[in-house]
Amino acid sequence: MNLLGLRMPRWMRRGGSIEAKSRGELEAMRAAGLVVSRTLAAVTDAARPGVSTLELDALAEQLIRDADAVPSFKGYHGFPGSICASVNDQIVHGIPSSELVLTSGDLLSVDCGAILEGWHGDSAVTISVGEVSEPDRKLSAATKSAMQAGIDAARPGARLTDISHAVEMEALSKILEDGIEYGMIEEYGGHGIGREMHMEPFLPNVGKPGRGPELQPGVTLAIEPMLTGGSGGTVELDDGWTVITDDGSRAAHWEHTVAVTEDGPWVLTAPEAASAE
Repeated sequence: MNLLGLRMPRWMRRGGSIEAKSRGELEAMRAAGLVVSRTLAAVTDAARPGVSTLELDALAEQLIRDADAVPSFKGYHGFPGSICASVNDQIVHGIPSSELVLTSGDLLSVDCGAILEGWHGDSAVTISVGEVSEPDRKLSAATKSAMQAGIDAARPGARLTDISHAVEMEALSKILEDGIEYGMIEEYGGHGIGREMHMEPFLPNVGKPGRGPELQPGVTLAIEPMLTGGSGGTVELDDGWTVITDDGSRAAHWEHTVAVTEDGPWVLTAPEAASAE
């Protein structure tokens, strides 16, 4: 999750020191990440035609609390939900609603966060509801692939914007491969994470490599590209939260919380079977 509709302040854009965690602290973040992973898996399974996004929100909150964790998002700067549920042209920060009932063909991005024993996990998936169009399927796959490229770049000795550059280059490669002019959302991006959901630094999804702080073992980042099927422009709705595309095109959003380790990236919000570093 990025900063819930708040644009990144200048000091965060400039960067700064990045807090590194100990092995024990990373294990604690992994436990929080597993709560998020299991919750998103259940929400994905429940996201079917006829289900409202408010019902998905209630499911997510119950699962998080059943795990003795707390939803990160609920009440954050006044946000009313435990998840962000963004449908079709909504890019991020969609507010769960009983009036927003899913139909076959919808593209649903769900962002979820949980706090367990003081540590945060943060992850997002894009869900195909029923039968979606081929362009929408490719949009989601391209966004997920861009996220994975960013994850692969999160290694000791790399610079922060090496991740940004990897995300951007993969998105550009998918434009060529798919023959679709995806829009890259530059206004929102990833962030540091740990005992707070949003920590230094802001992590852009585009940029030249070799800039920003050097990544050290123990650094934890939320890597989260957003792509659209059209323009990269955004509009924030009057609710103060929901961000939509400025041309009505559909959007996808994928995110993982990742630790930099000597053995390579450790995806702290990956499903249990994929938890190896």
